[in-house]
Amino acid sequence: MVERALLLCLLLIGFWGVVAKKNIIKKIFGLNILNAAAVMLFILEGNRIGSEAPILESGLAQVVDPIPQALMLTAIVIGVCVTALALALAVHLYQITGSFDIETIRERIQDET
Repeated sequence: MVERALLLCLLLIGFWGVVAKKNIIKKIFGLNILNAAAVMLFILEGNRIGSEAPILESGLAQVVDPIPQALMLTAIVIGVCVTALALALAVHLYQITGSFDIETIRERIQDET
């Protein structure tokens, strides 16, 4: 129960970072926190199904399902790739506008068009 409460706090912190912050880098970190919380939630819930490793032996009825863990490894890799792409785009926007603030970027892009 404590783990779920901590994951909920982590999800809320990530959501707050994405929604409330004006800095693009802080939004990217908030998105990264959201991704980490979702991965931890899936691994936590996938581990509750069974308590033994999925090694084929006779007599083991409840084993941990390896599919959620494999999917979460894929989600971690995709999250790292999305973070790298978002940071590259943020740096490119900074080179164009000179700011990481969303309002400033929006104003400077509208002034150019």
